[in-house]
Amino acid sequence: MAIPKYEDIMLPLLRFASDGKEHSKSDAVNAMKKEFSVSDSEIEILLPSGRQGLFDNRVAWAKGYMKQAGLIEITKRGFFKISQRGKDVLANNPKRIDKDFLEQFKEFQDFLNRSKDQSLEKQKGDKVAIENQTPEEIFEASYQSLKQDLVGSLLDNISKCSPSFFEKLVIELLVKMGYGGSIKDAGQAIGKIGDEGIDGIIKEDKLGLDVIYIQAKRWQGVVGRPEIQKFAGALQGKRARKGIFITTSTFTQDAIDFAKNIDSRVILIDGNELANLMIDHNVGVAITDAYELKRIDSDYFIEE
Repeated sequence: MAIPKYEDIMLPLLRFASDGKEHSKSDAVNAMKKEFSVSDSEIEILLPSGRQGLFDNRVAWAKGYMKQAGLIEITKRGFFKISQRGKDVLANNPKRIDKDFLEQFKEFQDFLNRSKDQSLEKQKGDKVAIENQTPEEIFEASYQSLKQDLVGSLLDNISKCSPSFFEKLVIELLVKMGYGGSIKDAGQAIGKIGDEGIDGIIKEDKLGLDVIYIQAKRWQGVVGRPEIQKFAGALQGKRARKGIFITTSTFTQDAIDFAKNIDSRVILIDGNELANLMIDHNVGVAITDAYELKRIDSDYFIEE
């Protein structure tokens, strides 16, 4: 029997978790191995990278997508259990659970829509579009899809961390981006003010020729114009010219337009951009694999 696709695993995995108990990843893999009669030799089949089992990877994707849809919940690191929504879904006796099924839930729609570039989703089911792409384009589209899944996971983890941890995260990110000098210098500046709508100050460069005022908030709702106006007013009170407003959510268009039309230079960083910056600067993420995309060196084959 061939190794099942991750979408084929979703419903059996949810049924496995229907006992309401906590289960580990290894519990899930072993249960699905038995469910689909996956042999020991098939379990040994690895992804092209050679770093993870193909079947393990597919079970992990099945679990991850159902988590984004709210059918299961993470209880602690490495453990999960069925949610009330998951129980309700099983009570309706679905014939299959796949990505199309999960799109009925707003949380899963939000997860898919976090990417500003929806080109990959628009090509869903369009074989002609895929066939017309070059191998490099398909590779890039797959990379972007994986990156957006990682963006969702990062924002989910950030939402669960403490305010002090979030401050530390912002410090590390800004320093890795070239601001604030050292971690020590930045740490002495940020998180020490907390008044007049300003959370901290960080050097614009290592020499400290200018400073940037920061507002960093883990917001659940959309950030509107009033909050940006308050921050801009705080900058004027400090006679500051530059500020960064970082949020884990999003900004209204009115807030974005206001920030563009004021004298002070205010940069708005929403949750999607924050997570992408973390990925680009290796904050809160670890490199598991690296692929080199190579092409023919035409000059090499020129005979003199």
